[in-house]
Amino acid sequence: MPKPRKSLISLESTSYYHCISRCVPRAFLCGEDAYTGRSFEHRRGWIEGRLLELAQIFAIEVCGYSLTATHSHRVLHVDQPLAESWTIREVVERWHQLFSGTELSERYLREESLLEVEQQLEDLAETWRERLTSVRWFIRCLNGQIARKANEEDACTGHFWEGRFRYSV
Repeated sequence: MPKPRKSLISLESTSYYHCISRCVPRAFLCGEDAYTGRSFEHRRGWIEGRLLELAQIFAIEVCGYSLTATHSHRVLHVDQPLAESWTIREVVERWHQLFSGTELSERYLREESLLEVEQQLEDLAETWRERLTSVRWFIRCLNGQIARKANEEDACTGHFWEGRFRYSV
């Protein structure tokens, strides 16, 4: 029986992961479609830009990547000590660069009084800190945005990626 990815990625074993994502058939990530002659090479810039952006937010370093017409490879290094050094404010600010957060975290960033709910925010920030060191969340943020942009450009809906990413150590 397959195991959840969360239980397969073990930062105690290694902090380096090779992640692979494949496009669905007849979808192009980069390159040129020989059948239609349409070029998708501009998508390379989308992916490179998003990789650089996410590497600034997450405690994950992009050691290398490769893009082909139908799939992408990324070698990622999870920097757990970096994430542990972040203050709660840094975690919340980083999370807000990706997602809208909550009313509680918005109030915290505005430095409003939060005495009655400060512990809830600390617990929430710890959850976000874990996610900011998660290969799964990194790939989710990368692939999700690329899929939405590609589907919009191709005027289609549905899956752009062939399923969950694969990885090896």
